[in-house]
Amino acid sequence: MFETILTIIAVTGILGIALLMFAENVFPPIPSEIIMPMAGFAAARGDLNFVAVVLAGSFGALLGALLWYGVGHWFGAIRLRRWAASHGRWLTMTPEDIDRATGFFAQRGGPAVLLGRLLPGIRTYISIPAGMARMRLVTFTLWTSVGTVIWTWFLAYVGFRLQEHSAALSDWLDPITTGILTLGLAIYLYRVVTFRSVPASGPLT
Repeated sequence: MFETILTIIAVTGILGIALLMFAENVFPPIPSEIIMPMAGFAAARGDLNFVAVVLAGSFGALLGALLWYGVGHWFGAIRLRRWAASHGRWLTMTPEDIDRATGFFAQRGGPAVLLGRLLPGIRTYISIPAGMARMRLVTFTLWTSVGTVIWTWFLAYVGFRLQEHSAALSDWLDPITTGILTLGLAIYLYRVVTFRSVPASGPLT
C-alpha cells in the first residue's frame, strides 16, 4: 500500500497532490496525514520538489477551505444545520460538528481559523462559521493560508525526514500506512452507518 500511494503521488505530481488535498478538505477519501507525508517522501527521493509539494498541498487545501467558507456564507446557520441533519451522511457532517466549529470560532475570532486548520476534527469545518459570520474574504484567506501552510509543511517535512531512515523502517512503513488508511476508512464507515437523519421540521428550526 505504501509503495502504491507513493507511486500515484510521484506520477500525478503536484497537480495530483493539490487535487487530493482539495478532496480531503471536502470529502475524506485519504487523510492529509497520509497525502502530505507521502508527498514529502517523494520529494526526498527526488521525484518532486519539496517547495512545490508544500505549495501544491496548501493550494488544494485552501480551495477546499474556500468552498466551505462559501457554503457557510450563502446557506447560513439554520439551513446548513438542517441540511447536515438530513443529508450530511456521506460527508459525515452533523449539526454537532457545525456547532463545535462555531463555538471554537466564537471564542477565538480570527485566530480560530488559523488554529482550527491545525486541529483534526475542526480543520475542515472551521471555514463554515467564518463564512456564516461574514468574515471578510481577504481576512479569512490570510488566516487560513497561514494555518494551512504550517500544517502541510509539517506533514511534508515529516515525510521528507522519514525517507532518510526508510531502509531501517522499510518493514514498518507498509503496515503503518495500511493501518492508518484502514482506521480512517473504518471511522468514516462507522459515521456513515450510525448517522441519524433529523426531519427538517424537528428541533433544528
